[in-house]
Amino acid sequence: MRHLLDVDDLSPAELRRALDLAELPDPPAVLRGASMALLFEKPSLRTRHSMERAVAQLGGQPVTSQAAEIGLGRRESVEDVTRTLAGYHAAVGARVFHHDTVRRMAAVDVVPIVNLLSDVGHPMQALADLLTLRQVWGGFDGRSVAFVGDANNVCRSFVTAAAMLGLEVRVGSPHGYGFGSADLERFAALGCAPRCTEDPVEAVDGVDAVYADTWISMGQEDEAAARRATFVPYRVDAALMAHARPGAGFLHCLPAHRGEEVTDEVLDAPTSLVWRQAENRMHAARGVLAVLLAGDCT
Repeated sequence: MRHLLDVDDLSPAELRRALDLAELPDPPAVLRGASMALLFEKPSLRTRHSMERAVAQLGGQPVTSQAAEIGLGRRESVEDVTRTLAGYHAAVGARVFHHDTVRRMAAVDVVPIVNLLSDVGHPMQALADLLTLRQVWGGFDGRSVAFVGDANNVCRSFVTAAAMLGLEVRVGSPHGYGFGSADLERFAALGCAPRCTEDPVEAVDGVDAVYADTWISMGQEDEAAARRATFVPYRVDAALMAHARPGAGFLHCLPAHRGEEVTDEVLDAPTSLVWRQAENRMHAARGVLAVLLAGDCT
């Protein structure tokens, strides 16, 4: 039984294969005659639409449920929900508040579980990010990306995926918002030591792309005022982008809060890759589901 709770549940070879499969115009119908349950504790635009389309493109039927319909851990235990859904579906994807929820689902080990976002990681976004950069660059050798802002779930999965494929990553975060020792040890085990700094200019100096994310994620609303005050120097604007390599791309997982973590002039620039990233959520999902459900498809 294969699960995808974060990117390193794949091998580097499987990650590359998932990116290859994502680009196929006629993907393998690994879900023909089957369905996939998609559970959402958090609101979603890109995740829901990309996953529903990916499942359909693989020949399957997506069945989406919102938090109030299920009540994971309240109306019914996580384990009992998982066992029930396994009787109907070939796989389950879950977008949750707490990573322990997808861990518990995977521990039941009855169908593949796919993490569609948790407080620890966002593997599906990382796959779309790498697919986007590979399309633009053709490969990762000698390339570098700076992630500016909170070293959060999106950043963690992106650095993990980058480490697996040999892409250099720098992380510029305020004091107290960078990676902890456990994360750094995990990256080191993958052969990567991301360059971490509290200076956003140092982080983006000469890089090929700059990545930003929201300063305030769902569930952090009570920290909003403090976070905004702390992260102002990390706003990605034209002045900060000027320190990157000429023509450097801009990445954002969306939704973007214009004027906070990124300005309009950067988000809407010709070098912005955010809309390609958003579309690639669908293609990347197709590729990784093909790997998880049918192994190395040809």
